[in-house]
Amino acid sequence: MKIAIGSDHGGYELKQKFIEELKNNYQVEVIDCGCDGTDSVDYPDYGQKVGETVVSGAADRGIVICGTGIGISISANKVPGVRAALCTNEYMAMMTRKHNNANVLALGARVVGDELAKDILRVWMTTEFEGGRHQRRLDKISAIEAKYSRS
Repeated sequence: MKIAIGSDHGGYELKQKFIEELKNNYQVEVIDCGCDGTDSVDYPDYGQKVGETVVSGAADRGIVICGTGIGISISANKVPGVRAALCTNEYMAMMTRKHNNANVLALGARVVGDELAKDILRVWMTTEFEGGRHQRRLDKISAIEAKYSRS
């Protein structure tokens, strides 16, 4: 499995911890989409880059992190085909995989602590999509996306 990960300056430190966690505990290939430090940068650039990496098929899933997780999740969700879900607890992480088949996890580094973030990551990485009636709902989301797509 390949995971694309990106953050702004507010999420940089958690991103670095996640890269190690993903490599050491999940044996996945990590594609680091930036940023490269704690100097101020614009979160939309990194949400877009992770989203495009996932949708292109270069990565199977993605993770985006900013201070609250809100801005970067909105940015990632602008890429057609991305289903980025902002999670603040393990239950949200589980349900977003089981029912929404979220392909991008969004986190707020200033909202969740490191240990909770690792727990959210663990649940999100190990929970599978249930399909069935949930696929029908995802198909409806895709239809909405297609209706408003400019391409």
